[in-house]
Amino acid sequence: MHRRVVVTGMGVLSPIGANLHESWLNIINGKCAISKLEDPAFANLPCRIAGTIKLKDKRLNLEEHFSKSELKSISPATAYALMATKEALINAKLINSAGQPEGLSAEDIRQSTGVAVGMGMVDLQDICDTNDALNKSYRQVSPFFVPRILANMAAGQISIKYGLRGPNHSVSTACATGAHAIGDSFRFIRNGDANIMVCGGAEASISPLAIAGFCRLRALSTSFNDTPEKASRPFDKKREGFVMGEGSAILVLEELEQAKQRGAHIYAEILGYGLSGDASHLTAPSSDGAGAVLAMSRALKDAKVTSKDVGYVNAHATSTPLGDTIETKAIKTVLSDNYKNIAVSSTKGAHGHLLGAAGNLEATFTVRCVEEGVFPPTINLDEQDDADLNLVANVKQSWEGTKRRIALKNAFGFGGTNASLCIAQYVA
Repeated sequence: MHRRVVVTGMGVLSPIGANLHESWLNIINGKCAISKLEDPAFANLPCRIAGTIKLKDKRLNLEEHFSKSELKSISPATAYALMATKEALINAKLINSAGQPEGLSAEDIRQSTGVAVGMGMVDLQDICDTNDALNKSYRQVSPFFVPRILANMAAGQISIKYGLRGPNHSVSTACATGAHAIGDSFRFIRNGDANIMVCGGAEASISPLAIAGFCRLRALSTSFNDTPEKASRPFDKKREGFVMGEGSAILVLEELEQAKQRGAHIYAEILGYGLSGDASHLTAPSSDGAGAVLAMSRALKDAKVTSKDVGYVNAHATSTPLGDTIETKAIKTVLSDNYKNIAVSSTKGAHGHLLGAAGNLEATFTVRCVEEGVFPPTINLDEQDDADLNLVANVKQSWEGTKRRIALKNAFGFGGTNASLCIAQYVA
């Protein structure tokens, strides 16, 4: 028999909130964190908005949280991951508020605790700045340049900081990165490779070059620069592209019996994980939704539940005309005998698309959803494309009924890579 895997800690650093509690409160109350990019470097680009991390209405300044020497060796994405990880470990009662080990104090615990944190893109601004430095002098190139831009360095830095000697794993599957990291971690624990996994993703890719690149792909919203809070609108007929976001969300997954022995709070249980490839196109999903159908179907099979057991789908839905339509088609295919009884929503209207940190941020909201019985709303949904689905338009809804609350969380990435997680209310 496979071991059961539960969620015992979460940490969030995102546009919609700088911690787990704030983020969830803002999400269920329909807040929006998309704003204008004021830097003149963005002034001539078609898209001049994004979801940035703010503390007290000011963009996050990492120099207030890390020393200058620390910031020389870590990228912004890694810094975001370290901040979210600290909250997650405190939340899981593995370290105390001062950052000192509690549950992680024993060597055997650290040896069976691993890390799986990835990112979708490296920091293009770092590469541009280093190229400028090289044009001045070879010696101007930082010796930390290569470690800063390696996609696995967030996982490495977390492992080093907390002495975690379990699996040290990094996923980079574009916008499916965070969900794949959680799913892989789930399997590591279920199969006995670890007892605890610190997992998720981080992204810090809001730069002029990244925005320009996505604009050239015609992937971003460009018509709402003066009303940024209206730009990200999943499933709405006026949607035209996604809005970039930044941040990190980290989950602590744990083997059930150990979590119970520690007296940890159990937020939810991970039941299953499905993966697939579209084998179709570099950036567009398969038009028939076959890849999404396979990922969701495999997650249900892995979880040993049926479509009739599912009450909610947290959609990938990025606010693109093609992608949202294909995902709703896939959801109706997989849940064909039940789709009129479920809720479907996307929180990207509130925080934008965090690329490699999207699946994990939205997984934290899915965990809170199954724990509390509240469907987070899809904001900016004024005229929905598909009238057959309950898309939780603009206002949160209660999850009614007495059955166990079971949800699917989807994440899809460029290259046709797909992931789906089956997340359920914990039942002893």
